[in-house]
Amino acid sequence: MSSFRLVIRSSSLSSRQKSPILSPRWLLRTPSSRISSTLSPRTQHNDAESSSESRPEHAVISTFDLFSIGVGPSSSHTVGPMRAGKIFINDLVELDLLEKIRTIKISLYVYHFAYFHAHHTPQAILLGLEGSDPETIDTGTISPRYAAIQTNKSLLLGGKHRISYDMDRDMLWRWDQVLKTHPNGMRFSVFDDNGDLLATNEYFSVGGGFVVNEKTKVDENLFYKGVDKSSVHGARLHQHVHAGGSTTVAGQQIPADSDQPPYPFKSGDSLLNLTRVHNMTIAQIVFDNERSFGYNDKEIHNKLMRIWAVMDSCIRSGVHTHETTLPGRLGLRRRAPMLYRRLMRGFYAGLSTPHFQAIEGEDQFTSAIDAPDGGHRRNEHSSATQPIRSLRHSHAARVVGSFDHPILPEPPRKTMIPAMDFLSCYAIAVNEVNASGGRIVTSPTNGAAGVIPAVLKYIIEFVSDDQKKSIKTFLLTASAIGMLFKRGSTISAAEGGCQAEVGVACSMAAAGFAACMGASPETVLQAAEIGIEHNLGLTCDPIDGLVQVPCIERNSLGAVKAVTAAQLSMASDGVYSVKLDEAIEAMRLTAADMSVKYKETSLSSLYRPLLQTTVKIPLTVPAW
Repeated sequence: MSSFRLVIRSSSLSSRQKSPILSPRWLLRTPSSRISSTLSPRTQHNDAESSSESRPEHAVISTFDLFSIGVGPSSSHTVGPMRAGKIFINDLVELDLLEKIRTIKISLYVYHFAYFHAHHTPQAILLGLEGSDPETIDTGTISPRYAAIQTNKSLLLGGKHRISYDMDRDMLWRWDQVLKTHPNGMRFSVFDDNGDLLATNEYFSVGGGFVVNEKTKVDENLFYKGVDKSSVHGARLHQHVHAGGSTTVAGQQIPADSDQPPYPFKSGDSLLNLTRVHNMTIAQIVFDNERSFGYNDKEIHNKLMRIWAVMDSCIRSGVHTHETTLPGRLGLRRRAPMLYRRLMRGFYAGLSTPHFQAIEGEDQFTSAIDAPDGGHRRNEHSSATQPIRSLRHSHAARVVGSFDHPILPEPPRKTMIPAMDFLSCYAIAVNEVNASGGRIVTSPTNGAAGVIPAVLKYIIEFVSDDQKKSIKTFLLTASAIGMLFKRGSTISAAEGGCQAEVGVACSMAAAGFAACMGASPETVLQAAEIGIEHNLGLTCDPIDGLVQVPCIERNSLGAVKAVTAAQLSMASDGVYSVKLDEAIEAMRLTAADMSVKYKETSLSSLYRPLLQTTVKIPLTVPAW
């Protein structure tokens, strides 16, 4: 059984509840402390030790928990709720309660109901209750299955036990109330034929697809994403280091507790110290820690390649789709296909992606972009220096401005900045797939899922001469940075705004890029620091609650910013003023001080003007 303890009430008790609204006090479970305690402002900001004591002993979790395969559009409101639904059903099966259930009541606690609706939370919960998992569900079946549940007013719990289910009666939207444990809360309760409560539990989706409840919370951290605790390796269940010496395994010093990673770290400084003491890269440190989670070298390799395969497939799907608009009332036009066609204009037919050895060949790159369309090839016997002429008709561009003026107007011209254009295209492609509910990798969240794939794709296509090595180096290095943020601050926009999503993803990608460029561990950490430093204070304010505006463009900018951060760190020659640990702490304090309306509520600056003009959202009834 999973570690998510249920509250069980015997059917022999006299207390009953047949109302569709779960109002009696004995049904509620109020947690005694906050998961988000790491975000509470301190009395003294320099009291680092007391704050650290309330956090996990180290930051190490599995890379494959930080990077997990799921569905769009939100890791907090889609992936997490689906996982919570499946956890709840698995526990009911384990307790032999499934066949006794007659009805189920679901209460959703959010700041703004538009989020849960726009992010397909009802669909995710119901399909999770039917036994689906975010990693394996066929994304093409989500909409028809949800429609069937609504039409037939029935739910197949665990894929076995069918019960009556009415959305209007059995799902309660509590946007007027937020559970104090975490902003993204949900409560599931099941009843028997007599209306007696069989079991109830509360779940909190804390970002990145991680789900916690009262029993499993440790600060804002759940250390694994497994649904069944019995199938999860012991080292992934907790983050404690036990004294007792060490032993040598395969030439490495391993703690006596075999359920612990050999190289635990809790800060950037401790991670850097490990790389110095053991003469290892950050990627090597993380790789060896993965071995302690029960994976052998081949399994680690295959899992990393699987993560990248899903990322790459997401990019490919985004640039080749024939759909023109994204779902939702905004009717936002997809841009990735158009951007990709523009970038690939001039490449020969049959070549899907360019493969260059290095970035610096700008002259060669520009001529390739200007090559003719339609598969027309240049005569192989022609001079190599002969200019390539475009077969397209040229038209005189319209110049805006007066020619009878001392300052003559500039004629329109197009620029090609390969890194920026390809990074933007890749990031936009991923986030458009995410916005449409497609297969995605939380990296570290869905809302920021475009940054890391875009930067890694660019490395593979234009920089690396050993793609598999670069994939492993990049993902393992980036995951180490993500672990530090998860322990030291947050990766949930509901707690930290967009700095916790795109800001963290930018930091992770900057570190991965620097590592693939052969930078020292110290420089890698500095790249991560620059990546987050210039995203501090970034708010989460999507229009209409959709992960579209400004989220998609923001991922594009995050990818470009990550490469710039890595280049700045490599050019700094070890000279810097702020360390990564200090930047993570600054982000934590910024999140604590940030107004709640800037944390994933759609109640602030971008949303409100639109609410008053073109986008009209009813604020009194749920919109499903």
